Amino acid sequence: MRAAHRTPSGRTPPAACLHLAVVTIGFTLTFWAWDLIAPLGSDYRDRLGLSSLQQSLLVAVPVIVGALGRVPVGALTDRYGARLMFPLVSALTIVPVLLLIPARDSYAATLAVGFLLGLGGTTFAIGVPLVNSWFPPERRGFGLGVFGMGMGGVALSGYFTPRMARDDENLPFLVVAAALAAYALLAALLIRDRPDRPLPTAPLTDRLGRAGRLRVTWELSALYAIGFGGIVAFGVYLPTYLKTFYALSPTDAGTKAAGFALVTVVFRPLGGWLADRVHPAVVTSAALGVVAVLAIVQAFDPALDPVGTICLLCIAAGLGTASGSVFALVSQVTPQPQVGSVTGIVGAVGGLGGFVPPLVMGAVFSATGSYSIGFMLLSDLALAGCVYAYGRMRAAGPAERPAPARTAADPAR
Repeated sequence: MRAAHRTPSGRTPPAACLHLAVVTIGFTLTFWAWDLIAPLGSDYRDRLGLSSLQQSLLVAVPVIVGALGRVPVGALTDRYGARLMFPLVSALTIVPVLLLIPARDSYAATLAVGFLLGLGGTTFAIGVPLVNSWFPPERRGFGLGVFGMGMGGVALSGYFTPRMARDDENLPFLVVAAALAAYALLAALLIRDRPDRPLPTAPLTDRLGRAGRLRVTWELSALYAIGFGGIVAFGVYLPTYLKTFYALSPTDAGTKAAGFALVTVVFRPLGGWLADRVHPAVVTSAALGVVAVLAIVQAFDPALDPVGTICLLCIAAGLGTASGSVFALVSQVTPQPQVGSVTGIVGAVGGLGGFVPPLVMGAVFSATGSYSIGFMLLSDLALAGCVYAYGRMRAAGPAERPAPARTAADPAR
């Protein structure tokens, strides 16, 4: 099986690099669409007279829908392939992006469109099995890490969306819709599934049930909920946090939030690269340990320059590294025909990990005028993940890999 992923020279097939580039661009654009509301959260608050909790709910709804949607989308990708699913989902995401224009003056309408906008967050579960199938096992960590750089769509959204909206409030939605349309056409022309891709024959519910019975699915889900969930939570709520607590302008808050997202983007492939050389669980443990310590520092409300900025950027580095290393572990312990299904579940739980913190942060600030409790909770979760990754997940090595021993990977079979 390993040889099937390699060219005669032993290098990564050129098709793998082409597909990695195409799906990373698509992931970036759909992630930008998924995050369109968050950078404009303060504008919606001022226009619609929203409370902190209402604003938090508005920016969090696309997150939870995108997270839950990864489960069926990942399973459908196992069945129909990324060649169909990636351009289809990219094209369908155009609809809610454009609907944000007429919905802007109604909280209920914007909330409903935000629900539909969650579709853009499901492409993660399409790209992972495609990249996983094209790359050789010893390079999947790096490949998946590069694909994860599509999280940079949050950085693009945080930086460009408020600036474009300042010139023309419709411009960001029109630009993203046009980009998605062009990409959907490009993806339809370029994306191809591997010819030897195993096709599942069981019904969708059975495949999801088998993936759900794998213990490692839920262990990885918990770790990913901390790593990627933390990234999503900061991505959607950091502009609000910086504007509310540090009194930054929407533009400055969006710029700094974009910097945070950019750091997570840079460190995600680094996490995958390290996971190819060191056990992914060790990399994950170290990264979450850094997050745990610095979240405590941020909980004491330091001045933004320089302590707060350094803390937030180092937290971004830790979360990005952990996200990359966790999915390197997913590729090691998941049977190839189930990668989409397992990815959907893990990605869904990771996205859900980003849904709760913005609501908690908004509620905590409304009640106390401080975000300290929220950062202490982040520290507690990161520390728990650090200990569990090092103490338990180091054992999730070759003995649990399905290729040499299928029954060890899925005792239920």
